[in-house]
Amino acid sequence: MVSSSYSNLLDLATGAADQGAAPAALGALRRRLPSVVTTLGLMEDSPASPSTPSPAPRPRTIVVANHLPIRAHRPASPEEPWTFSWDEDSLLRHLQKSSSSPSMEFIYIGCLREDVPVPEQDAVAQALLDSYNCVPAFLPADTAARYYHGFCKQHLWPLFHYMLPLSPDLGGRFDRLLWQAYVSANKVFADKVLEVINPDDDFVWVHDYHLMVLPTFLRKRFNRIKLGFFLHSPFPSSEIYKTLPVREELLRALLNSDLIGFHTFDYARHFLSCCGRMLGLPYESKRGHICLEYYGRTVSIKILPVGVYMEQLNAVLALPETEAKVAELMETYTGNGRVVMLGVDDMDIFKGISLKLLAMEELLGQHPEWRGKLVLVQVANPARGRGKDVAGVQEETYAMVKRINEAYGAPGYEPVVLIDQPLQFYERVAYYVIAEVCLVTAVRDGMNLIPYEYVASRQGNDKLDRILRLCKPEEKKSMLVVSEFIGCSPSLSGAIRVNPWNIEAVADAMECALVLPEKEKNLRHDKHYRYVEKHDVGYWANSFLQDLERTCKDHSNRRCWGIGFGLRFRVVSLDLSFRKLAMEHIVQAYRRSKTRAILLDYDGTLMPQAINKSPTAKSVQILNSLCQDQRNAVFLCSGFKRCTLDEWFPAENLGMAAEHGYFMRLKRDAEWETCIPPADCSWMQIARPVMELYTETTDGSIIEERDTVLVWNYEDADPDFGSCQAKELVDHLESVLTNEPVSVKSTVHSVEAKPQGVSKGLVARRMLAALQERGMCPDFVLCIGDDRSDEDMFQFITSASCADSFASTAEVFACTVGRKPSKAKYYLDDTAEVVRLMQGLAYVSEELALQNPALGEEDPEDLWCVGELQ
Repeated sequence: MVSSSYSNLLDLATGAADQGAAPAALGALRRRLPSVVTTLGLMEDSPASPSTPSPAPRPRTIVVANHLPIRAHRPASPEEPWTFSWDEDSLLRHLQKSSSSPSMEFIYIGCLREDVPVPEQDAVAQALLDSYNCVPAFLPADTAARYYHGFCKQHLWPLFHYMLPLSPDLGGRFDRLLWQAYVSANKVFADKVLEVINPDDDFVWVHDYHLMVLPTFLRKRFNRIKLGFFLHSPFPSSEIYKTLPVREELLRALLNSDLIGFHTFDYARHFLSCCGRMLGLPYESKRGHICLEYYGRTVSIKILPVGVYMEQLNAVLALPETEAKVAELMETYTGNGRVVMLGVDDMDIFKGISLKLLAMEELLGQHPEWRGKLVLVQVANPARGRGKDVAGVQEETYAMVKRINEAYGAPGYEPVVLIDQPLQFYERVAYYVIAEVCLVTAVRDGMNLIPYEYVASRQGNDKLDRILRLCKPEEKKSMLVVSEFIGCSPSLSGAIRVNPWNIEAVADAMECALVLPEKEKNLRHDKHYRYVEKHDVGYWANSFLQDLERTCKDHSNRRCWGIGFGLRFRVVSLDLSFRKLAMEHIVQAYRRSKTRAILLDYDGTLMPQAINKSPTAKSVQILNSLCQDQRNAVFLCSGFKRCTLDEWFPAENLGMAAEHGYFMRLKRDAEWETCIPPADCSWMQIARPVMELYTETTDGSIIEERDTVLVWNYEDADPDFGSCQAKELVDHLESVLTNEPVSVKSTVHSVEAKPQGVSKGLVARRMLAALQERGMCPDFVLCIGDDRSDEDMFQFITSASCADSFASTAEVFACTVGRKPSKAKYYLDDTAEVVRLMQGLAYVSEELALQNPALGEEDPEDLWCVGELQ
């Protein structure tokens, strides 16, 4: 592997080894690193000649998973080396072999399934790196046990499969030490990624729930890393997920990915619901792609079920061993007039093996004609976890098999054949080939590729057709009875879907699958096979990587900041021209200006979003100080009523706009006027009953009524239901107000109905026009706001059409509150920073007044102070 990494360059250049890296592996990486250090973060090869072009970097994908796609073989004696081979059954191995881009290089990072002694880890790491492009992550034994068998299998796995820890026997109570081991293990994986990554070019693809906090570690080190995550297990509903004590940490960690993949829409919907309910993040669809905006970064959601590796399946079907095994099974079962029904499951509490056996018992009891003829072959793979649950499933399975065979068996006939030892893949395929029905009754499963493998195996080949005595290709058939709680169920429309908990219904479905007309079986098989053949693992992998590339294509055109500590770390990504408003810069501009226009939003800008909306004494004092400076024209724009603003702000020279700009006045003793011709508000009699209807049916929502505006606020309602109701309310209001001069808009947590033409941009236009009429052109303009309605102000004051209203040397500062996409060029982090800024400007005004006392004695009418609207 030729590494193009340039991480930890200072350590590598000075020979200081990373404590988490094997020295031999680091030595190999150093030998592969370019030889000339130019600047930190940039390394170049010594050129052979000035005209030698640099070769284009080969595209690479770093695949990170809990286990490497490697089988490690322990040496017979300490003197002999470890030997390795590819695990051809591993999904990660299939990614590389089925990629449509042969130039793509894959690097694998993960643990080995064998424990490697510490003294031998360097040699093992070097051998895997050189021969297999694999970087092993070696975890201390106690950390590995608490990470995998502890947090992963004891907490995440049961919870993601809808098992609540209601008692110590059901998953166990949350253990903070296990969580710490999980985080520590993820940090080890992150260190391994940093050893080999070239963050400007490489893609990183993280797999499954074992590594859910890994994206945070990687994003913290490289803000622009191209990072995808795919969850292979179910994602539970928000009611289940909310019980996890570290729920927010995991959600925020996943959101540090660029693309998050799920097998089904249900899993993605549950994840999005959790983001909305716990983090307040809405999602939207952009050209068919579901997206979340997370601190300026676009996080895309991918919904695509994984497939099987068709090339491998076809190769196994063609093996002589497979043909021999099929012939043997045909003689054992079909030769004796038996019909085989097959189940292949892990010995796991969620696979529903006991429910399947109960359904078989019910079928034989209700349909005596199948006794002596029908055989259920249940292949029970070893469980991946351990504990009381696994032992209980094994004990129950053995007891039920014994009971059914004793009740319905006969000499030479066992209705249930339990295979509880590992089968080689060709042996499992042989069972697929001879089975008339495949039965999957998992109570909850992420994907489950058994039905796909079964359909592909039943397609077979010419040699197997002769063994099965099939005369025509159109005679191929396969029948599936699948649980509706597994990930592949939605894509198999021809399968008989069942609720595995309904034993009688499962038994009926099994009998239906057996007696269905042959032509119907052929049609269902053909439909399934066409889907399985097209949507194989290569289709899945290539589609995911293409979407990851699309999502990350504008990384280089964004400015990034990391904020937050620990697992709450996130990256803010903004346009290159968008930067924080520096206090020093704006104070200097304020000092040298002669005529200043200041436009301020209120709620969310000068005052945080809170239950108590009234201003603090400090805010009122700051505004009074600014208004006393005769160089300033200060204007406050709010959605509140006129009487409320009159009560809150007594400053004489403060201009105000009420109800988002419908009413405005340029100083206190002026009359309130309208920005547009007076509107007929009789439409409220039509809109109010509609809003009341939605208020009654949406718990937590309220109606806010003003003179010219009606607002339906659902901030305290269920976010999913409130958002759904808001969309319906917008459609409803638009239909009943079609002939009225009213605009209906949906904002964050509210729906507003107000007269057409009202906007804060119009307020800014009227204020600057009033100044221009008096022959005054501001050379300092400051506009601050926090929500969508303020974007109209930003757009107007930064537009070319507004240039005539300013002095030729004017400095314009359009500033939004919070780092987020905006038409403003500057931002401040929160309302506290806004208040500090305004306090600083007020101090400068007081300082300038002390330096030039004569300024305060001049007649305001002779200066530029704003008068009444003409």
